[in-house]
Amino acid sequence: MKQMKKYLFRLVAFLGLTITPFIASAEEVSLGESISKFLNDTGFARLVEGNWLCLVMIAVACLLFYLAIVKKFEPLLLLPIAFGMLLTNLPGAGLYHPELFEGGHIHWPDFANANNVGLLDYIYLGVKLGIYPCVIFIGVGAMTDFGPLLANPKSFLLGAAAQIGIFATFLGALVLGFNYAEAGSIGIIGGADGPTAIYLTSKLAPNLLGPIAVAAYSYMALVPVIQPPIMKMLTTQKEREIVMKQLRKVSKTEKIIFPIIVTVFVSLLLPSAAPLIGCLMLGNLMRESGVVERLSKTVQNELMNITTIFLGVSVGATTTATAFLNYQTLAILVIGILAFALGSAGGVLLAKFMNLFTKNKINPLIGSSDGSPCISDCRSGSQSWQLLADACHGSQCSRSYRFCCCSRYPALFPRIKQEFTVINQGCASMKCTLFQLKRLQ
Repeated sequence: MKQMKKYLFRLVAFLGLTITPFIASAEEVSLGESISKFLNDTGFARLVEGNWLCLVMIAVACLLFYLAIVKKFEPLLLLPIAFGMLLTNLPGAGLYHPELFEGGHIHWPDFANANNVGLLDYIYLGVKLGIYPCVIFIGVGAMTDFGPLLANPKSFLLGAAAQIGIFATFLGALVLGFNYAEAGSIGIIGGADGPTAIYLTSKLAPNLLGPIAVAAYSYMALVPVIQPPIMKMLTTQKEREIVMKQLRKVSKTEKIIFPIIVTVFVSLLLPSAAPLIGCLMLGNLMRESGVVERLSKTVQNELMNITTIFLGVSVGATTTATAFLNYQTLAILVIGILAFALGSAGGVLLAKFMNLFTKNKINPLIGSSDGSPCISDCRSGSQSWQLLADACHGSQCSRSYRFCCCSRYPALFPRIKQEFTVINQGCASMKCTLFQLKRLQ
């Protein structure tokens, strides 16, 4: 009883402190009117008034939380994206104002009025100005080993074939009624590259940034589910067991010259790509030069992690109810999964075609990854590529910063009679680690 009285006293005191400002601010307003005003200003009241779409978006955010935390699908980005989605759809919070970015432009005069600007508006400027994707690319470059790609130039063709999903998606988006800028932004989903999708969409179709970002990262997380059926359908057991020869050793000089040449050539060929390709190659040069190890480690870890948080939260903030719950979002989600499927199929089919004319056969499974040399660099002493390819069913170790799916989906790979551990020092898409693969019965 004493505890009950204590809690009641604290509750009354809290309510008194909460309501007092409303009473003091209104000289001739009754206590009842003050309480009513307080209740009407809460987010709960706004939900009751008809903002039910916000409840739907909060439910979608919770679904992304489930995929990130429980299923561990791309948690590094899905979790902050989901939380940004949650924040922006809380009625009355005023954290993000889409009107500040209407028409694809930043309305700078409105930023002078702090009362009309929320926290997420300031954070979103990093996306709108193209800062976050470029910084992410510096980190990706610093975690990338292009040695396997230089040792086996044929991998360029496999990577190009895997981009068939981009072009097919572009045409499909045009058929569905999207304009050229929007279709180009949707098509890039097939590239399985989140920062590129965000950067391009922020320039061409900022109104679709939220749906495209969610679709891109969601399907990247579902690669272990999307790719295996396609790979099994297009390849035979004999093809999946092809053992590829050891690559030649790439010199340090080649690795240092490569990012410089690529930056100059690509920037001259396509100047608009200079920001992304320049940042990617800058990070790679930091890695390969060996003279700025401290900077390289900072870019790979601290800077990469900080930018990932801001990027995810700001992208999630754009997924307001009006921008997300419409026909366009549904179309983007459907086209996005087709883009991934076609990209996987394109790489596999080209690898099979190349095997008709090449002496050294290629395991078609690596063609499903647009960063095909990834698996090629995952070695464990005497263990062959074939074992890794069979274990992972050719899925990417990662295109951005994703772990290999093997440890997460044991049902997807065949029986392995020998227990082994593989530690990869650098994939063509990232510095990844293959978890210990346990004996499967």
